[in-house]
Amino acid sequence: MLFDVDGVLLDSTAAHRRIWTAWSLAHGLNPEKVWRLTHGRRPEDTIRDAAPHLDPAVERQALDELSAREKDGFPPIDGAADLLEALSDSPWAIVTSGDRTSVGERFVAAGLPLPTVQVYGGDVEHAKPAPDCFALAASRLGVAPSACLVVEDAPAGVSAAVAAGCTVIGLTTTHPEESLSRAHMCATSLAEVRNVLVRQGLLARP
Repeated sequence: MLFDVDGVLLDSTAAHRRIWTAWSLAHGLNPEKVWRLTHGRRPEDTIRDAAPHLDPAVERQALDELSAREKDGFPPIDGAADLLEALSDSPWAIVTSGDRTSVGERFVAAGLPLPTVQVYGGDVEHAKPAPDCFALAASRLGVAPSACLVVEDAPAGVSAAVAAGCTVIGLTTTHPEESLSRAHMCATSLAEVRNVLVRQGLLARP
């Protein structure tokens, strides 16, 4: 099992929206246009597209400072703790465009466990929607991408996982099902994801 983080395990949409809105307004940019570029992508990649005249490294620091103010803004998605507990004896990983420090802090605050295998945006040269991050996670787990089931909420992440050769469940927490059309199936909640795993014999019935 490979999980994206934001919108899949952490309910981060509201906090990220506040962060990107503040950043956009500070630079005289349209927050709505910038917001549409953010989902499932590294902040630096969004900055390059939204404001190519700005230094992505400098602006990433500014975004990190805004993020630090959102201490309680990243609660767990409903069902995340139960699903990860059920997977405690199975190989799973997180594959995120976020960075190790902030994601680690947010998992601790949310009371969620971190897996042994963690792939972050900075671990690959080409981030989502490129397949590199999912291929790297599969490699670190010692399995082929085709043996991995991915849970993703963003079109960029779904595209990346499909391109890597994984089976993908599109979680409709941040995007409607039609935006996740490349996923092999969709689910409205992590409880529904767990039911899929039970039906496929990947988890015991609770």
